[in-house]
Amino acid sequence: MCGIVAAAAQRDVVPILIAGLRALEYRGYDSAGLSVLTKGELTRARTVGKVRELENRLAESPLAGVSGIAHTRWATHGVPNEANAHPHLSTGTVAVVHNGIIENHAQLREELKALGYAFTSDTDTEVIAHLVHHLMSGGNGLREAVQTAIRRLHGAYAIAVISSEAPGHVVGARRGSPLVVGIGIGEHFLGSDVQALIKVTNRFVYLDEGDLVEITREEMQVYDLDGQPVERRVHTSELSADAVERGEYRHYMLKEIFEQPRAINDTLEGRIADGHILPNIFGVDAEALLQRVRHVQIVACGTSFHAGLVARYWLEGIAGIPCSIEVASEYRYRRAVVPADSLFLTISQSGETADTLAALREGRQRGYLGSFAVCNVPESSLVRESDLVLMTRAGPEIGVASTKAFTTQLAALALLVLELARINGIAEDKYRKLVAELASLPRLLKDVLALEPTIAELAERFVSKHHALFLGRGVNYPVALEGALKLKEISYIHAEAYPAGELKHGPLALVDEDMPVITVAPNNQLLEKLKSNLEEVRARGGELFVFADDQVQIDGLGERGAVVKVASGGNLCAPAVFTVPLQLLAYHVAVLRGTDVDQPRNLAKSVTVE
Repeated sequence: MCGIVAAAAQRDVVPILIAGLRALEYRGYDSAGLSVLTKGELTRARTVGKVRELENRLAESPLAGVSGIAHTRWATHGVPNEANAHPHLSTGTVAVVHNGIIENHAQLREELKALGYAFTSDTDTEVIAHLVHHLMSGGNGLREAVQTAIRRLHGAYAIAVISSEAPGHVVGARRGSPLVVGIGIGEHFLGSDVQALIKVTNRFVYLDEGDLVEITREEMQVYDLDGQPVERRVHTSELSADAVERGEYRHYMLKEIFEQPRAINDTLEGRIADGHILPNIFGVDAEALLQRVRHVQIVACGTSFHAGLVARYWLEGIAGIPCSIEVASEYRYRRAVVPADSLFLTISQSGETADTLAALREGRQRGYLGSFAVCNVPESSLVRESDLVLMTRAGPEIGVASTKAFTTQLAALALLVLELARINGIAEDKYRKLVAELASLPRLLKDVLALEPTIAELAERFVSKHHALFLGRGVNYPVALEGALKLKEISYIHAEAYPAGELKHGPLALVDEDMPVITVAPNNQLLEKLKSNLEEVRARGGELFVFADDQVQIDGLGERGAVVKVASGGNLCAPAVFTVPLQLLAYHVAVLRGTDVDQPRNLAKSVTVE
């Protein structure tokens, strides 16, 4: 992994490939490369580092061609170096780029070595190039060779392949990793997602699991796993090229933090009216299924897992429905007991998260009542494979550290929780009050964003720190987890989060004058207990930073901390509202420390391999 762009056109495709790679930089990567067919021969350029390094290489040694493939790589097999960068070639006549992991690459490597192929990289991808070449040398055309080759591949892949023996043709295939086809006029494209291609087309075909596609400048044909031609619907994307630009903001992350009021409003728009959640927003057949739900199993990863933790508090505290939650990578590998009438709920920004997808497929075999996905990408695998879906409307999220995806997930999950609460007989006045509170969330987020100058000043007190401790109680414990994750992701400060009540069970040993402690203090039934926890920190000389509800009084911090007042709006809105200042804190600390905010080291935006 991480990004694929390919094109077959009447014009030079190198600028298209470079622009596509630029659009995919948000995914995180360590090298970049491309290969085009030039005067009947495959040519290639690869560099370690950013796409700009590849552009510099091409400025020195220009390439041109009317068909080609390109890639940004995030290392899985082999260290980041030029030899391991994509595309990979076989005998100078076949070139391939690949996202995913080929699990049986070692076996295939030995077979191909026995056939006389010499390997020049440590990657699993190179076996694909040699395998396709071997099959073509036996008389197969490019498409037939790729179709046969993918039957030998175990694991996950999205690939794009070109050959000097099939000028003007590009063949792509996917299993377990996304790939889309862009439809142009006299030209066609492949990409890891629509953002790679939105500057050249707004018409896309989303390949199904196991599909293979062949494109030329004149036509596009999709084939199923058996090699039979199939039709796939063409979708017109509403995404604009401007949506993936930074505009006036220094970083995508900051832009996306400030887009949250709009994103929440979009997620709620058309789903709430007259004090009620509108019917059928979860699907035509949702009502009958949701009436039968007696337990919810949530499965997610990373930030989406934290959103699921919040939803667990809501499901049990508001809707009165038992809820279990598990990290997707753990759920897959244990034998879970499935309670009767249990709904399988998955949460993912991209809808292509490998572990979450695998958990969904595993869950289908375990007897759940049905599957429900909360996702931001309409044509993603998760959406297409789930029984019920509620789309967030965050829009493109380019920064690797998720911000607006998290808060829109909370808004979508709140809609589901309130619907289940209504079905389970919540009092009408309480129901209407909660719906009104949720509808106020965009306004509350606008207000909290006004605190940015204050938070930017606080960030200066973190620059020299190496560790930080985040605390929360109840539904705000997941908020603390999310705050710690944001800080460690982009500033590289080691940060941990604990339920505040756990302080005396170990974390208190870490507290001293060099360990800042960050906590959220909403105005709820746990406030007095939280204040006691803060006293424990203060008694050990700890530096306290408290984001407190504007109705809460926190005294006596002096120079050993700070209190930032936040209008949280109520228990349903508080998790999203308190998350925003923690996002801003992480952002400004990272800027002051000089890290790569949008593309933090070692991380990828969409984790499409296990």
